[in-house]
Amino acid sequence: MRPVSAVRRLFRRVTLTAVLGLVAAGLSTALPAAPAAAAGGLQQVTGFGSNPGNLAMFAYTPANLPAGAPLVVALHGCTQSAGDYFAHSGWQKYADLWGFALVLPQTNSSNNSSSCFSWFDATKDTRGKGEAASVLQMVTTAQAQYGSDTHRVFVTGLSAGGGMTADLLADYPDVFAGGAVDSGLPAQCATTLTAASGCQQNNQNLTPAQWGDKVRASNPGYTGPWPRVAIWQGTADYVVYPVNATELRDQWTNVWGIGQSASSTQSLAGGTTLSVYNDSAGKAAVQLYSVSGMGHGTAVSPGSGTENCGSTGAYYLNYICSSYWTAKFWGLDGPSSPGGGTGTLPAPAAPAVTGTTDTTASLTWSAVSGAASYSVYRGTTKVGSTTATSYTDTGLATATSYTWTVTAVDSAGVAGAASAAVTGTTTGYQAQCFTASNYAQVTAGRAHQSAGVAYANGSGQNMGLWNTFVTHTLKQTAPGYYVVADSGCTA
Repeated sequence: MRPVSAVRRLFRRVTLTAVLGLVAAGLSTALPAAPAAAAGGLQQVTGFGSNPGNLAMFAYTPANLPAGAPLVVALHGCTQSAGDYFAHSGWQKYADLWGFALVLPQTNSSNNSSSCFSWFDATKDTRGKGEAASVLQMVTTAQAQYGSDTHRVFVTGLSAGGGMTADLLADYPDVFAGGAVDSGLPAQCATTLTAASGCQQNNQNLTPAQWGDKVRASNPGYTGPWPRVAIWQGTADYVVYPVNATELRDQWTNVWGIGQSASSTQSLAGGTTLSVYNDSAGKAAVQLYSVSGMGHGTAVSPGSGTENCGSTGAYYLNYICSSYWTAKFWGLDGPSSPGGGTGTLPAPAAPAVTGTTDTTASLTWSAVSGAASYSVYRGTTKVGSTTATSYTDTGLATATSYTWTVTAVDSAGVAGAASAAVTGTTTGYQAQCFTASNYAQVTAGRAHQSAGVAYANGSGQNMGLWNTFVTHTLKQTAPGYYVVADSGCTA
């Protein structure tokens, strides 16, 4: 299925003592730990609790941070440090721009020889134990010190930090409103060191319900609300294989009680495909970002634009600013859900999709007394403003499902609460062609695999071995229906 000799030899040397050692990029030595007061304002916080996981706490707060601001916990990957993650990931930019506090836990070589968070150790990554308990103590300390909004605490992490992020979401769904797993693993995929590498590289062949049970068993008796989860995965990641993103999606959609078919899809920068899975109210509960051709790391996009962030380095890869999209998904660009504002105007009532074409959708809603205008959001992105109680969204993809919300804006330009979400699907269909390895076709959802063989979705045509060495062109002739078109494909 894949070239294993060189990679596995190097990988096993790390995983025997570290697990998730980020071997693919050849980083052989650990980066220096963040200093007590690093450049850029990162500060170490001591005395945050009994600290059973033997972690260090670092924090960053923008100037004039108000009480009631959100809190984001960010976990570094193996061989990295809190300072390294702070410097490269781009989270500082949005903490400054949108006003929230950052907490960056840091592990060390005495915990793990490659400074990995112990996502695979049941004595360290479960509720009330070890590193998980230390992170919770950091959250409690930050909430008290910064007056953070206890309902808007989020956690994100890369690689081993991503695996620990998933565990924390399962352990403490009563604490974290949302999470983002970057190149990471499902919650409680492994509970021992021996099982860890198998999780990283292999399909565990569990049903969505079995994955969901791992979350439910992490905090027995808890029934919700559940965290909203973003999943980031490169299609060329051979440290944490892309199947982990599928398993994460299965796990968290099952926890939410929703299906595994995307409510909508969207093409973003950097070859990124965003698949959105809505809850019963039409709001995004799970988002899967698949970055074509990206290896193991955090997606960044250096630049000065609002959607640009971070800097490149080992495991910081120039594709798209994952921190921006994650923060938008969590609603950190506003004080409530995406589209919501600080104003007193109520949410527009009776939003509806009144008609669609192949590239447009027409929306209406009831007037709000005192509204000077209305803002329309497609997903988490503002797409237009109007003084009327109707709007036509244009430039849409054919035969694609979208979700919209609307806010009323007062004369001072302050938006009120967001409306209920409404969903509509554009008409028509335009054939598309996709040339990629069988592995990438399966990862992108155009094919599926059984017993190591890839099959085109819809037609069921045999494509050969499910690996990166067999390449086919698939033609999508209808939504969800693909045929092999190696002899020529015209969209």
